[in-house]
Amino acid sequence: MTAAPDASAPAPAPAPAESIPHFRFFSLEVLRTRRLGRSFLRITFGGASLAEFRSGGYDQSLSLFLPPAGREHTVLPSTDEDTWFADWRGMPGEERPVMRSYTVREQRRTPAGVDEVDIDFVLHGSSSPASSWAGRAVTGRRIMAIGPAVAENKSVRFQPPAATDAVLLYADETALPAAAAILDRLPPGTPVRAWFEVPHEEDRLYLPTPAGADITWIVRDPGTGHERTDRVLDALRTAERPASEAPYAWIAGESATIRAVRRHFVQDCALDRRAVRFTGYWRLGATEEDLLAEAYAGRAPDETPTAAL
Repeated sequence: MTAAPDASAPAPAPAPAESIPHFRFFSLEVLRTRRLGRSFLRITFGGASLAEFRSGGYDQSLSLFLPPAGREHTVLPSTDEDTWFADWRGMPGEERPVMRSYTVREQRRTPAGVDEVDIDFVLHGSSSPASSWAGRAVTGRRIMAIGPAVAENKSVRFQPPAATDAVLLYADETALPAAAAILDRLPPGTPVRAWFEVPHEEDRLYLPTPAGADITWIVRDPGTGHERTDRVLDALRTAERPASEAPYAWIAGESATIRAVRRHFVQDCALDRRAVRFTGYWRLGATEEDLLAEAYAGRAPDETPTAAL
């Protein structure tokens, strides 16, 4: 028989903030899917564990574990914060779920009390495990994810200083959901100049925002690498930026392109480098497994895995 609690005893002190895990595992179930454009598919996930999901908004990221080919649901050998990564990496290749990083497009609780999370996927053929899985996702499929357990967490990278008086955004299709979520949450009337790069004309999305946003869509023609970067830089150089004393820039997408965009903002536009937040979401010629391996080895500081517990 356990002892009754002593009502006169002082309440235990709260755990130090640094001891509270920022991330935990969640079980997600596909509720529905919706095509947004030629290249974009929105998947809405639910699940009882989402009651503990604490998205910080803006460019909140999480990591999804997608089942390998031939499996309907994700199965992980461990969700223990100390052993999960080694256990996952130790799985046979044909059984190991694919881990991919995504951003939360929206989190909400419905009037019926159901917790939902929207994640937008880029569809670019069956050669990509994530694209292939998303294109075949149906209601009831279950996956695992590592996501935020506290809203103030290290994977929300959009952190403009209080004095910011204008926002500059660049995103390719992989970062467009994050940029759209940023636009959703900006204070009304915030001056925004944005450049969004997409593969096809049909991928130009309607992005309502309370901010005062001027958006240029860069529709990509065939071509990669240097041609692609030049096209983006041409669009930036010929655009008028809002007059401001303290602009803040957020740029995300393919690594080589965002480095060139950052250089343009810092060197050509004289932005304070501390006010330019840049993140490589992917790199031409490299898989996410390559990037994860580099990040865990400490060789890619701008691509630190957001899934780390």
